[in-house]
Amino acid sequence: MHTVKAKKLTSRYKKILSYLIKSGIVVLAFWIIYKKLSSNENLRKFKELIAEIPDGEIFAVVGLVLVLMLLNWGLEAVKWKRLISGVEKISLWRAIESVFCGLTWAVFTPNRIGEYGGRVFFLSPKRRIVGVVAMAVGNIGQMVLTNVFGAIALCIFIYRFSNLDYLLFYALVALSVMFCLFFIIFYFNIRWLNGILLSMRFTRKYKKFYNILGRYQKKELLKILLLCLSRYAVFSSQYFILFYWLIPELHYLDILMMISILFFVQSTLPSLDLFDIGVRSVTASYFFKSVTNQDVAVIACTASIWLINIIIPAILGTYFVFKVNFFGNLQRR
Repeated sequence: MHTVKAKKLTSRYKKILSYLIKSGIVVLAFWIIYKKLSSNENLRKFKELIAEIPDGEIFAVVGLVLVLMLLNWGLEAVKWKRLISGVEKISLWRAIESVFCGLTWAVFTPNRIGEYGGRVFFLSPKRRIVGVVAMAVGNIGQMVLTNVFGAIALCIFIYRFSNLDYLLFYALVALSVMFCLFFIIFYFNIRWLNGILLSMRFTRKYKKFYNILGRYQKKELLKILLLCLSRYAVFSSQYFILFYWLIPELHYLDILMMISILFFVQSTLPSLDLFDIGVRSVTASYFFKSVTNQDVAVIACTASIWLINIIIPAILGTYFVFKVNFFGNLQRR
């Protein structure tokens, strides 16, 4: 009798603690978002830039970019569902919930680390660490594309806008090719990492967590990479639409080149905050000045994409934070 009462009491305390943690995460997320939005001059510049544009045109363009944002994170949910399918079967809606929840958690963690936690808490407790490894495989696939397209675009940029000695340029191209090949070969042979970890005595005892690496066949990795490519095409299109809309004199090939460089450089820069729009704006401004003098428009476009792709999903994700169960199995749908 006492045991049953104790269990009920413990369960009640866990529910209260869980609710307090979730509330704390949501309050902290909203506080950080508010601080970032209230002090962001670049969004004000974007508002000023579109002030004289007809409302219908603004709604059409911004609406299209918003639709692409939903498509972007929808594709990420499909990718996450596929990545975790060998460990735990989840519905597409559960995958969407976990992706948006992860974006909310990422607000107050360096380099998006919180995104892992927010997402894997939608899995059964015993499978959460394995889920982190699975998510890392998807992130590596996205990184491969960012690095490959970025390296190609950077070589084109240097060829066009710098006076680098031709021998040095050829050496740079050769280095870039090796750089790209390394990432592609590593990704399609991610199982090697499982073998390396098994060969080390101190990591062998954790093999139940990273054994999932050995399950990804090349065919499956190709499907995941195609989903990564789809995402890359979608968020590149968002940038392209806004840049072409606000700076129409830019050649479309220049825009594509600069977007690839922008993604590449931003992915290599460590950030203390997912919402560090300053890094994004400075990077965009530095590279785009080679093709346009519309510095304000470049920074404003970058800030608006940041708002649409990061801030809005993080706000939407606060609803899904309350669906996380920290201490037990999640309610299945």
